[in-house]
Amino acid sequence: MSSKPEPKDVHQLNGTGPTPSPCSSDGPGREPLAGTSEFLGPDGAGVEVVVIESRANAKGIREEDALLENGSQSNESDDVSTDRGPAPPSPLKETSFSIGLQVLFPFLLAGFGTVAAGMVLDIVQHWEVFQKVTEVFILVPALLGLKGNLEMTLASRLSTAANIGQMDTPKELWRMITGNMALIQVQATVVGFLASIAAVVFGWIPDGHFSIPHAFLLCASSVATAFIASLVLGMIMIGVIIGSRKIGINPDNVATPIAASLGDLITLALLSGISWGLYLELSEAEATKSGSDHWRYIYPLVCAFFVALLPVWVVLARRSPATREVLYSGWEPVIIAMAISSVGGLILDKTVSDPNFAGMAVFTPVINGVGGNLVAVQASRISTFLHMNGMPGENSEQAPRRCPSPCTTFFSPDVNSRSARVLFLLVVPGHLVFLYTISCMQGGHTTLTLIFIIFYMTAALLQVLILLYIADWMVHWMWGRGLDPDNFSIPYLTALGDLLGTGLLALSFHVLWLIGDRDTDVGD
Repeated sequence: MSSKPEPKDVHQLNGTGPTPSPCSSDGPGREPLAGTSEFLGPDGAGVEVVVIESRANAKGIREEDALLENGSQSNESDDVSTDRGPAPPSPLKETSFSIGLQVLFPFLLAGFGTVAAGMVLDIVQHWEVFQKVTEVFILVPALLGLKGNLEMTLASRLSTAANIGQMDTPKELWRMITGNMALIQVQATVVGFLASIAAVVFGWIPDGHFSIPHAFLLCASSVATAFIASLVLGMIMIGVIIGSRKIGINPDNVATPIAASLGDLITLALLSGISWGLYLELSEAEATKSGSDHWRYIYPLVCAFFVALLPVWVVLARRSPATREVLYSGWEPVIIAMAISSVGGLILDKTVSDPNFAGMAVFTPVINGVGGNLVAVQASRISTFLHMNGMPGENSEQAPRRCPSPCTTFFSPDVNSRSARVLFLLVVPGHLVFLYTISCMQGGHTTLTLIFIIFYMTAALLQVLILLYIADWMVHWMWGRGLDPDNFSIPYLTALGDLLGTGLLALSFHVLWLIGDRDTDVGD
């Protein structure tokens, strides 16, 4: 046949040699090849001709499509991506029931953690350090947001690595653990320092008052809290992800909620305890002139100690290729997220400082924590789904750059839309359980009237609805631009959750006050 050399030449230009025998010996495709050989002729070389021609010309011909499917099993590298994983991993086969069942327990555990944090904040808001140094309230969302900036990002990063097989050997596991732990210590120290600066600035802007002792107190408290909390929570996260893989649970469903289950409580308890202890030194110095200079040495030494450890963590983080990239390029989302959370802290500071709205303190960690937990689960799941289809920036079909419609986000048949529906449906029953728990523990200054519950639920539903929609757009948008969503999306999303939750909750309390839901109901 005179046409036979031309396809062979094309085949050689594509960088692959002739493969007549593998195509003719494929077990699953023997019957289609037999029929096609009869169409081509008796010689087996004709099979190769049709494989090549079908790659060039035959998207609508049924027989050639069959040969194309068999040809893709050969050693041709240009079509590996289309047949990389015919059997999807377990996350892609999950039903709505299985997603809800796996998410429910960690979600409730995380929610009770936020309830405990709210109870703690409701108590410590009356402490002298919170009354005299009100900028500490600005630190609360920023430092509680570290679980989204650092621990949830760590959980998402390690969950993806575990799901795609990058933590299967002890050597890979140890490298991932040491690199990621060192990385979050670097980020925690830097973010804690910057959060204290933001608190000082936001506290100074409204009234123009600046206190050097208070600035040093905020810096020492913030850096120490961020460092210790990230160390403890990072170790917990590693144990959760390793354990979930061993018992056959998808880490994406449990890691991020558990990161927040104790995250808010531990961080807020550390912040309250450290700031109170440091403030005692300052208050004693102000009361008795004999020790008036002690704080001048204690506060800078606390900051210097944690800053001096930075080179050690940087060296350890650079040893792992996965964390080396984040060490250099992962600062933008963490710092911007901290700034966004600090704006939410400013709203909290100005609202809780008014005695009429003191009841808001106990609910702030709850509404912020629930929204952040749910959107972190969704972002982690979408990121894992995209990683199973390639690397960031490669698969443009999976990463549309335009904003998706709400119907696509919540009502399409794909697995990510299914999980979005499940997570959204958890909002109302979850918050009802948490509100009932707060009421039974007699926490806060607010009576749970029907109108209060309606306003509170409206704020919570609107917050999660907006967050899930933004997550669907943001993760795909970042993927299309070549950015790893595990490192970039969750800090933005949890910070937006803090801002939306605090803002909507403050708005609800103000509206309740205006329409007459006062006295014991709002702000005892």
